[in-house]
Amino acid sequence: MAVALPIPLVEPVTRAVLPFRSVMRRIVLSIKNGLHDSLLHLQTGLSNSQSCYHRCMANETRNRPRLTPKGERTRARIVQAAAALIHERGVAATTLDDVKVAAEVSGSQMYHYFPDKNELVQAVIDYQAETIVHHQGLVLRSANGVEAWRDLVITAAKHTKAIGGCPLGSLGGQLAESDPEARALIATGFDQWAAVIGDALGSLHAEGKLPSDIDPNDLATTLLATLQGGLLLAQVQRSTLPFETAVNTVLALAINR
Repeated sequence: MAVALPIPLVEPVTRAVLPFRSVMRRIVLSIKNGLHDSLLHLQTGLSNSQSCYHRCMANETRNRPRLTPKGERTRARIVQAAAALIHERGVAATTLDDVKVAAEVSGSQMYHYFPDKNELVQAVIDYQAETIVHHQGLVLRSANGVEAWRDLVITAAKHTKAIGGCPLGSLGGQLAESDPEARALIATGFDQWAAVIGDALGSLHAEGKLPSDIDPNDLATTLLATLQGGLLLAQVQRSTLPFETAVNTVLALAINR
């Protein structure tokens, strides 16, 4: 009688098996996480996007092996190279091989830090959000913070001619409808960005430099929406004038009225 032999895990079969296991693990985690979202919101007050972000970050930190300083630098170099390529070409047109060449790493290094493209894209989202929040936060906390912030964002738009649009917002346009995990990370990045702007506006409000009937957090959301829309217009019109006009007008209406 013929006996079925086990399929050897040669490379082509391994590549087929591992993604299936990864998909099944994501399905199970999604079901479990969905059942806990409502309870987590009641306990912490976090929105769904925020709770998903913190849960994903906790899982990533727990599952990621501890890296040496050299390993951290290599991983950061890969993420930075990927961020630049994705901003220039888009997510779909950027491959892991492209990133490997740009980061000057070997194939084994590439797949050690990022076994699949989804993990790399999520790391790029975190990188773009953290970079924006850090740099703009420093400016907003300086003397004349809001005015300095306006100069910063307008100068940056002029420097890049708005090509590629917003590094974070452009990712939302590409991923929000196709990748729920990426959408949640991007949404949380925007929440953090708005919070940094809101803190600076809150200081102005406390000093009596904002009209008493304006909520600083509402104005922060308005400014962020203005920035995103203005960058989109600047990108398609290849002129930063719409962006400058939008940002300056909102600030003038809110602060100088």
